[in-house]
Amino acid sequence: MSPKTPEQQWQWLQNGPRLQALSEACPEDWLLVRDELSAVFARRDPVELKQLVEKASKRVKPDARFLSGERNGRAFADFVRAQIRQRMSELALRQYAFSAATGVYTGKVRFNLFNGVLAQKLLFQHDLVRKPVSMRSFKLIWPLLWQKRLLMPLVEKRGIYCFYSQELIAELAKIIGQRRCVEIAAGDGTLSRFLSDVGVDITASDDFSWGKVLQYPESVQCLDATSALARFNPQVVICSWPPSGNRFEKQIFRKQGVETYIVIGSHSRFITGNWVDYEAQIAFDWQEDPSLSNLVLPPELKAGVWIFQRNAAGCGGYEA
Repeated sequence: MSPKTPEQQWQWLQNGPRLQALSEACPEDWLLVRDELSAVFARRDPVELKQLVEKASKRVKPDARFLSGERNGRAFADFVRAQIRQRMSELALRQYAFSAATGVYTGKVRFNLFNGVLAQKLLFQHDLVRKPVSMRSFKLIWPLLWQKRLLMPLVEKRGIYCFYSQELIAELAKIIGQRRCVEIAAGDGTLSRFLSDVGVDITASDDFSWGKVLQYPESVQCLDATSALARFNPQVVICSWPPSGNRFEKQIFRKQGVETYIVIGSHSRFITGNWVDYEAQIAFDWQEDPSLSNLVLPPELKAGVWIFQRNAAGCGGYEA
């Protein structure tokens, strides 16, 4: 049943409904958002597109009236509608950027038997349980898949946004060394599982907000980023595919004791990462490691690995 009142819509919005559910529940708002996005995409103005992304990723908190329970008037209804449209814009932009990366924009996504069997053998232990992929095997088998562009649209619905090569895991293990490590927003804990298997002291954590999509194993701690950082006091933090415009990465830069932060994500700012906070913080020096980026699979994702190292003056601050 779709939420009807502004209060019901607000509570529903806190549970992270997907774009299809939002558009079905609020068709008039979706028409407004769709028309705005279509016009911007048609003009292909990079400056305008960047402004739209920043607008969609900006979080607006309820003012004191709404927090205290004054939610019956028109002001609150207008606030909720604005939040719904903002969430629609954010999800639609992510979907557009993901489609651009995979080359799949319309129609049903489905592997045939040949491509499905090869992809399963190459990338998974069984079902949708991923395995570390040998780069040698990948280079041999991947070119044989003529439906390769369908892979990510198929698995993204199950919370899989990339695949990790054996070589990537080995290099990440060297960077982490014997230091304590925490993975935040770990999802099903695949990356932590791989690193743990090669001897890394790592704890996977997630706030379990994707419980309707993922099955969280016992090895993943039910903790948001702030709580995980406080409990485990890691020297190294790693995050794979952090949501675009998220609010939790800034806590890493503020946490004393964190020496290294490793981000695996997309070069598209529509898809992953809080680039505003990356550029605003001054406690860490950071850059992409292209050799590691080439070990994130498949290459069509144009993924990257960024390494943040606390600098000598690092105090967790931000530029004014």
